[in-house]
Amino acid sequence: MILTRRMALLGAGAMLTGCDRLASHDNVRKALFSAENFHRWAQRSLMARDALAQEFSPDQISPIFRANGTANPNTPAYKALWRNGFADWRLAVTGLVERPLSLSLAQLRTLPHREQITRHDCVEGWNAIGKWRGVPLRTIVEGARLRDSARYLVFRCADDMGGGRPYYESIDLIDAFHPQTILAFALNDAPLTVANGAPVRLRVERQLGYKQAKYLMGIEAVATLDGIGKGKGGFWEDVAGYDWYAGI
Repeated sequence: MILTRRMALLGAGAMLTGCDRLASHDNVRKALFSAENFHRWAQRSLMARDALAQEFSPDQISPIFRANGTANPNTPAYKALWRNGFADWRLAVTGLVERPLSLSLAQLRTLPHREQITRHDCVEGWNAIGKWRGVPLRTIVEGARLRDSARYLVFRCADDMGGGRPYYESIDLIDAFHPQTILAFALNDAPLTVANGAPVRLRVERQLGYKQAKYLMGIEAVATLDGIGKGKGGFWEDVAGYDWYAGI
């Protein structure tokens, strides 16, 4: 069932040229995303909480890892960070935590990290295999000491999606503590490029590409997604009706 849904998602997405195109086709959108609750229940029921997404060998890495979503935030604030090599960038960890954090890129790079060669599946119908290096999100969350009332993590990003609406995404604590969920700062043994989300992006390997938030600026622990954006848990969920849970 999980594979069938993934194949349907990617097959339908292959007929489209981008995520914004998908948003304009109500029938396609409904066909892709109408079974979200059932699918989430089925996947959570059939898979162990720590079941791993498939990992690959170095010889299977794609020669080109194309960018998904925004290729460059191109805002004055982001350009200033980029010009300085992201030396002034900070990742704020806030919300329902006992110990708010403000982490520099240099600090993240000194923390214990994980490397994984995984496949990125985009709702547009393409995929690519890349080698990611980053800090397990669990390490950051445990360092911030979540309060008991926290249920979700919201990821705030630097890319402006128009009208002053920044990109954002969210995941639950099951995926937050999954061993393959990392804050990636390198792709294929090189620092992330701007197109691929520099300086740091989320990798939540058991979900589709739009959940892999790029250009991270902050992580907020919350009890509910109500009142954030339109309350659906992410930018594309708000504006295009995408699944909040995009498991594959």
